[in-house]
Amino acid sequence: MQDQCVFCKIIDGEIPSATIYEDEDFKVIMDISPAAKGHAILLPKKHFANLYEMEDEVASKVLITVRKVATAMKEELGCEGLNLVQNNGEAAGQTVFHFHMHLIPRKKNDSVNVTWKQGSYAKGEAEQLAAALAKRLKEA
Repeated sequence: MQDQCVFCKIIDGEIPSATIYEDEDFKVIMDISPAAKGHAILLPKKHFANLYEMEDEVASKVLITVRKVATAMKEELGCEGLNLVQNNGEAAGQTVFHFHMHLIPRKKNDSVNVTWKQGSYAKGEAEQLAAALAKRLKEA
């Protein structure tokens, strides 16, 4: 737990929240500023500033927990889709430095906007980058 972390305070019960799901590793709460009705946030109970710091054991459980909550959302809300949003670092839009994942229920033609301007690679650039990343992964 980090003393000044708002999500740690929510997990610890110092700040109230509307909790959807909780187990020994995670707490899933309703977002207080939702992009859509039902927008929730998954919080690991152990503090990790971002994905890079997260322990493998916890990371391996994130999508299992997200799938459980997403399935309940689909059944209860009748949503037609779901965005999972997870930012790492200020440059990526992270504003609370406790790993968290947004679950945003979606319906066709809703007003939620999770997009980016599409870019492109020069000829051979994608292959070069893929090879460099693959090499780095083998070395890890």
